[in-house]
Amino acid sequence: MLDKAFWNNRKVFVTGHTGFKGAWLSLWLHRMGAVVTGYALHPPTNPNLFELARVGEVVDSVIADVRDGEAVGKAMISAAPDVVIHMAAQPLVRDSYVNPAETYAINVMGTVNVFEAVRRCRSVKAIINVTTDKCYENREWVWGYRENEPMGGYDPYSSSKACSELVTAAYRNSFFNPRDFSSHGVAVASARAGNVIGGGDWAADRLVPDCVRALLQGEKLVLRNPEAVRPWQHVLEPLSGYLLLAQHLVEGGARYGEAWNFGPRDEDARPVEWIAQTLCASWGNGATYEVDSGQHPHEAHYLKLDCSKAGGKLGWNPRWDLAKSLDLIVDWTKAYQRNEDMRDVCLRQISEYDAE
Repeated sequence: MLDKAFWNNRKVFVTGHTGFKGAWLSLWLHRMGAVVTGYALHPPTNPNLFELARVGEVVDSVIADVRDGEAVGKAMISAAPDVVIHMAAQPLVRDSYVNPAETYAINVMGTVNVFEAVRRCRSVKAIINVTTDKCYENREWVWGYRENEPMGGYDPYSSSKACSELVTAAYRNSFFNPRDFSSHGVAVASARAGNVIGGGDWAADRLVPDCVRALLQGEKLVLRNPEAVRPWQHVLEPLSGYLLLAQHLVEGGARYGEAWNFGPRDEDARPVEWIAQTLCASWGNGATYEVDSGQHPHEAHYLKLDCSKAGGKLGWNPRWDLAKSLDLIVDWTKAYQRNEDMRDVCLRQISEYDAE
């Protein structure tokens, strides 16, 4: 369970706070009393959760590029955080085909810059590098990948995140070795989540945001890969894992400094078409979908995570099943359609999750 007393007045440095996951995390941290410094570019879409939920009012927001190592270092030293959660990234598979060099620059060298900043910032006790389930060498297995499986990546995005994992391991071994924890005092971990969904995601070429846009406009949903299976999970699920992991890193030190999977239950690894059917049924108003028969860049067909280590060692387990998660997205989106206060909507969903 999350310890709200642990987070009260805790200084946290979050990269990527203007993004979808970063905005949800910033709201949750603020709700628990944390002092949050965010470091990121301007929000990547319009509309976006960062502005809709007025996240900039509850964090110290630094708008800058993770590729600028000097800027990252200055911001982190100024913030003097206990915990660093690195989420700034180019997060889209299809965009990585269009901009591969930029994807590697952000996802690999951006990670290097964050670790270099941690080396210079003596206040840091724990750092979590958030990567992805796609960092694994995908063999289209029907079982979940464990944290000790080989890294890989067919496309530039997946490959760049595998590289980011290798960077994490290299910095842990070379500069923050667990054997020398008493001298450096920094615990280093990485976190790999599944396909994260939730209200407030407006990214292009991502299934649920594409569906939400179509539903809001009264248009038919268009599916690219209807049979592709992904480990879908509500955004609050992996975020709770990151927060719980950070508590263990600070309080338990280097023995938690390794890679961790935070994914859904096996039964929530569902095909794309099931997601579309369920969203349409939950939305109502005659919503429907069709399959796009055109050619598309390669994406993995089957992918699941084995999260038994997080359950056994951290006591973390998913709370919401996929059907509930999709209903919550519909609830969030209809609240947005009614011009409700979206920060209040997000905080209500966080409160509901906490109460489970």
